[in-house]
Amino acid sequence: MRLLHSKDLTLKEFVANPPPYAILSHTWEDDEVLFADIANLEHTRTKAGFTKVQQACRTAAEDGFEWIWIDTCCIDKSSSAELSEALNSMFQWYEASEVCYAYISDMLPD
Repeated sequence: MRLLHSKDLTLKEFVANPPPYAILSHTWEDDEVLFADIANLEHTRTKAGFTKVQQACRTAAEDGFEWIWIDTCCIDKSSSAELSEALNSMFQWYEASEVCYAYISDMLPD
């Protein structure tokens, strides 16, 4: 399992016993932040999906979580083996998370 650091937006692989983490549930939109984008944060900040990632990370950090899992950038979808593993493990990852944040893009704030 690969997790995103909530403060510096770096990825780290955890083979067993991941630390406590938050998870983001969301719908995919145009210009999402993908796994390959994390390597170049300067470019990543220009993507439309960066705000969602940044806000999720900020919320996780404020809630005391150093790590967060976001499918768009924590899964290397160029690897069919990794994608298959992630799809098979996703329910377990949600269940093992400490908290799940939902990002609903078509909801307007009050």
